[in-house]
Amino acid sequence: MTDQTDETPGGHGAKRGEGARGGFAWSNLFLHPDEDPRSEGHFRGERDVLVGYLRDQRLTLELKCAGLDVEARARRAVEPSKLSLLGLVRHMADVEHSWFRRVMAGEDVPGPYRTDDDRDVAFDGAVADPEVVADAWETWREKVAYAERFVDEAPDLGVTGVGRDGKPFELREVMVHMIEEYARHNGHADFLRERIDGRLGQ
Repeated sequence: MTDQTDETPGGHGAKRGEGARGGFAWSNLFLHPDEDPRSEGHFRGERDVLVGYLRDQRLTLELKCAGLDVEARARRAVEPSKLSLLGLVRHMADVEHSWFRRVMAGEDVPGPYRTDDDRDVAFDGAVADPEVVADAWETWREKVAYAERFVDEAPDLGVTGVGRDGKPFELREVMVHMIEEYARHNGHADFLRERIDGRLGQ
């Protein structure tokens, strides 16, 4: 990667991540810590731990996409991969739908961006179209809201759903898996965003 410089006030000529005197520069990150909507952890109890960390991972995906135009969100910035930020939002809408509506709630409802014949619709269809972007965010937020309601109304984390293979999944396992899924793809989003405009992971 070529050396990038910080063009913000007080940081001219410094490497990204450093201030003018070689110190750490918040200007290269998404937010100052005081403005970060995510928690700092310190949750208590199994339910609050899982709910809290999953919420923070969802917020991270939103932060990674903030402040970009349609073209940038759809850009496949780490070739030859066809990953894009928009594709990740669409993919996570499918993941939320699959685990909470299909597995946990037992609803036989097809996912919004995935078919049995093409598992990559979420990424292949992530094109630079304002309507496609708006649909992706609306769908993702609807799926997240459904999942949050399901968890909130569940009497305990031992509530069981059934996977495609007919085997049971407890809600606690699904939530751990969702944290894992978001964490993995937020790592992808780190690289995508840095390639798009130099903004660093946070």
